[in-house]
Amino acid sequence: MSQNAIELRGITRTFGSNQALRGVDLVLPGGPVGLLGPNGAGKSTLLKIILGLLNPTSGEGSVFGYPISPNSTAPAQLRSLVGYMPEADALVPSLRGIDYVSLAGELCGLTRKQSLRRSHEVLEYLELGEARYRNVEEYSTGMKQRVKLAQALVHDPPLLLLDEPTSGLDPAGREAMLRLLKQLGRDFGKTMLISTHLLADVETVCERVVILYGGQIAGVGTVAELCPPRPGRYRVRVIGDTNSFSSQLQAHKIEILNRSPQGEWVIRGAADLTVNQLIEYAQRSSCTLRAAIPDDETLEETYRRLVASR
Repeated sequence: MSQNAIELRGITRTFGSNQALRGVDLVLPGGPVGLLGPNGAGKSTLLKIILGLLNPTSGEGSVFGYPISPNSTAPAQLRSLVGYMPEADALVPSLRGIDYVSLAGELCGLTRKQSLRRSHEVLEYLELGEARYRNVEEYSTGMKQRVKLAQALVHDPPLLLLDEPTSGLDPAGREAMLRLLKQLGRDFGKTMLISTHLLADVETVCERVVILYGGQIAGVGTVAELCPPRPGRYRVRVIGDTNSFSSQLQAHKIEILNRSPQGEWVIRGAADLTVNQLIEYAQRSSCTLRAAIPDDETLEETYRRLVASR
């Protein structure tokens, strides 16, 4: 297999007069990857092309070296390498959870015996063991999301394509799903392409980010690569005579950009401003500096900047 999980070259896809994807070039070596973009950016279309469900209008691509076209001669190999969790429920009414997951395993190349054994293991891992014999339409929203993840995992693929995996979940369910995804990447070495519009989900789980906007790649790289440092900017927390500390900052030409009610300040000075200097200014003000953290660009700010530049 190719060392890269996904390779795309000049991928374009049109639907009538609508151009959903415009010359997408992308190489992903592995690990958890967030696919960010607003509704209509082309995220779902891109996932379907990677799955081999849609033909690109132009361009080519591969998954672990296997061509992704529906006309490819290697569809069975692709099915064994990829697990897909759709955004829609995609559940089969009247099927029990164990039967639904086992069917997915057989469709991906497992024997019936292998698929049933794996289904029990995966459902236990995803905390659905007690619900495995209930019909899937009786599941709660959180359980439906987990059983969709189970059917994507049952054949133990190296690549998972997850379309809005936290969609419709309450805060507790969302936290549980993100915890599962982190474990899959950390403990089982899964490569995941997670399509979402929730930046916090990506920051929690992913090592790399792909930003898609208007059918084009607006940015790709690790979070550290995409979010540049801002020398001289800090988030600080002080206790004591804050008015005196403010005067010290102003005397050294340090701008206070924001002061939150919780006592956190965002400040900006010269590019060579150091934490030791801030400690010194606090001591002169009879204050205690409780925190001083570099205020680098956040993923949300990076996202807005890259999208605005398109």
